[in-house]
Amino acid sequence: MQVDVDFRPADVIEIAEAAGRAILEVYKSHEDDWGVVVKSDHSPLTDADSKANALICSELARIAPHVPIVSEETKLVPYSVRKGYQLWWCVDPLDGTKEFIKRNGQFTVNIALVKGDRPILGVVHTPCLKKTHWAVAGKGAFLRDHSSQSDSSAPPEDKPIRAAEYSDADPGLVIMGSLSHSTPETEKFIGQFKEPKVEAMGSSLKFMRVAEGSAHVYPRLAPTSEWDTCASQVP
Repeated sequence: MQVDVDFRPADVIEIAEAAGRAILEVYKSHEDDWGVVVKSDHSPLTDADSKANALICSELARIAPHVPIVSEETKLVPYSVRKGYQLWWCVDPLDGTKEFIKRNGQFTVNIALVKGDRPILGVVHTPCLKKTHWAVAGKGAFLRDHSSQSDSSAPPEDKPIRAAEYSDADPGLVIMGSLSHSTPETEKFIGQFKEPKVEAMGSSLKFMRVAEGSAHVYPRLAPTSEWDTCASQVP
């Protein structure tokens, strides 16, 4: 499967999974070696964020040197400049740093290729689950599950996934909630459903639950950044 560039989605999947391995190397070390600092927006940053970001940016520049990169962990290009980008990468090298620090495994690597203001390729890798969800605009979404394979085995089959069909009136809908960001607006939204089952989870894993059909809705009614959602929103 191809997108309108001179590389394959598999190239981006490999980059995301390599970043995941770099993250796990830090994750498995002692917390004192994580190099945790607090950024100006009061969010945490670890060596895992930095190492994953360096790897991803280097590899994306290698496969697509003409495509600019917007990453959470790289100096942000002013919007007045980047709004003119016709094709660009949107990267969150470690989404869920708070979950990383809690050691609950609920963190992801997010890479999106964006055309104008629309993501056309999205890759979300979950290192602790050994799973990669990916999608190409108009071509569908897929799951690559390494969890039952040895390190030496060939890449697993990419299995098509799709969101569940439902009606807002259905009882017992599974609604994903954030571990870190809840608002009165979110609680009001959830209250309109009949007997909803609310599950709290960190990072873009919530989107992946919806994408594979094991959850129905993820309301995000709090501030967010493009790198938090972009890879998960390929139409």
